[in-house]
Amino acid sequence: MSQRKRQLLPERIPAAASAAIGRGVGRLGITPNMITLAGVVGSGVAAWLITEERLLIAGAVFLGFSAMDFVDGAVARATGQATPYGALLDAVMDRVGEALVLAACVWYFTERGEDVQAGFGYAALFGSIAVSYVRARGEALGVATREGLFRRQERVILLGIGLLANGLTVVIIILAVLANLTALQRWVIIGRTLKEQDREAAEA
Repeated sequence: MSQRKRQLLPERIPAAASAAIGRGVGRLGITPNMITLAGVVGSGVAAWLITEERLLIAGAVFLGFSAMDFVDGAVARATGQATPYGALLDAVMDRVGEALVLAACVWYFTERGEDVQAGFGYAALFGSIAVSYVRARGEALGVATREGLFRRQERVILLGIGLLANGLTVVIIILAVLANLTALQRWVIIGRTLKEQDREAAEA
């Protein structure tokens, strides 16, 4: 097998699997927007379970419904239903779902009198919002970036594992630190690009 084929093969397999899943789900009459909304409802259920201190079940529900973030895009592409509105709905609901779960973590720590952990929970919530906001502002200014130490996928997986493994305290600290570092990282990347564009415009 040539080097070029070896490089392309890992990309084709996920694409083929995505298309197959998208076509299969699409045949059931389920739309991408329905999947997106089901995902945020699932995150809401997970958040409620956290406030009830049922962390193991909450983790399973959160990870299960978060997987729909992959399915809705696959269905949209496979069925030709990809639209700007659908992309907007997906992006906003992803953030709503994550915010609900993090807010529930803050509630959980506060109810247990664990103020330090609650403070890290607030920081994690701020960081998760800041990561997305910095990217959105960059794109509005013409600078697109998906780079980052700790993007949404990593945050969701880590938070789900923390709930499943009863390690929420450790996980919330990691989330707080890395989410805010990622927001700062994107700020630096976008800021550097904008400054370079300003210099080029001034020299033109």
